[in-house]
Amino acid sequence: MTGTMEPLGEPLALTGAPDEGRRARRAVRERAAKVISDPDRLDDVELITAEGVANAVLHGSAPVRVHVATDGRRVRVEVSDGGPAQGVRPYRCHADHGRGLTVIDALADEWGFDQAPTRTLLWFVLSG
Repeated sequence: MTGTMEPLGEPLALTGAPDEGRRARRAVRERAAKVISDPDRLDDVELITAEGVANAVLHGSAPVRVHVATDGRRVRVEVSDGGPAQGVRPYRCHADHGRGLTVIDALADEWGFDQAPTRTLLWFVLSG
């Protein structure tokens, strides 16, 4: 990705409590609205954030952190946790969960998943 990304607010630190996913979605949407004016794209930002946070809580370890940045045209959101992903399974139609990465792939302009022994990072970019 080209261009310098500037933070949109302080990173969010989450413990994995049930209400924190809602708080993260709301905060990311509010920050993204400074760059993205299309309500449908803001819905996409919120949904992808929800999927990323859910994956971090379900498969990772605390703390979960959410960073939001922009280059003035695009928004980049990073969701990281304190350890490597555990139990990530490929998408299956009959699964009760496990569709998060499929949703992210369908909605994000760009996305990626980086894993290290002490951190897992899911990032995505959306244009306004």
